[in-house]
Amino acid sequence: MASVFLIFAASMTGNIFRAHPRVLALGDSYTIGESVETSGRWPVQMLHLLKKQGINLGEPQIIAKTGWTTDELQAGIAQATVQDRYEWVTLLIGVNNQYRKRDVESFRKDFQSLLEFAIEKADHRPERVLVLSIPDWGVTPFAEGRDRAEIAQQIDRYNEVKREETERLHAHFIRYNGYYTRSQRQAPGTASERRIASIGRNVLAMGGTGCKNHCRPTKNPNR
Repeated sequence: MASVFLIFAASMTGNIFRAHPRVLALGDSYTIGESVETSGRWPVQMLHLLKKQGINLGEPQIIAKTGWTTDELQAGIAQATVQDRYEWVTLLIGVNNQYRKRDVESFRKDFQSLLEFAIEKADHRPERVLVLSIPDWGVTPFAEGRDRAEIAQQIDRYNEVKREETERLHAHFIRYNGYYTRSQRQAPGTASERRIASIGRNVLAMGGTGCKNHCRPTKNPNR
């Protein structure tokens, strides 16, 4: 299982980076960080952690908003100022499609379009695109009174679609194994009570599937 650090490090051989390389982070409330400071957003934390490891990618540009679905992210991108090229692009989207009970195959079509856009902005280099799995919000207090098993099953299906499409286009698929898991539900008052929490503190321990030459698939990582 490869860490995000190894994915970045393996791709930094040779003189391939600009003086001030940039990262574009696309997503929803998981990316923008609900109820957290800017420094607590996972893309910001990830880049700060990587900088400590000797990989300096600067600060990310984030296009994300609480509650966004795939089509709303597409609309947000259309209204944003986006550069022609980034060194890396991250994509974490889908939880609100699942929450609103959107059809998973409709999600697939939107996700395909977003992933193709991400690859285009990464200078048509899929190995420079990180797709993150949807964390299971069903283990948080926000899901109290809801069918947690159904939520988990639906999120698994969404993540399977993301994995399939990411592997098809040869980008990196990262399964999130963060500070809350299905095996250990969090009590009220913990950070996970915020519906959207920072992911970056664990990012260097993330394992990936679909990472050519870097990663191995993991089976049932959250169970």
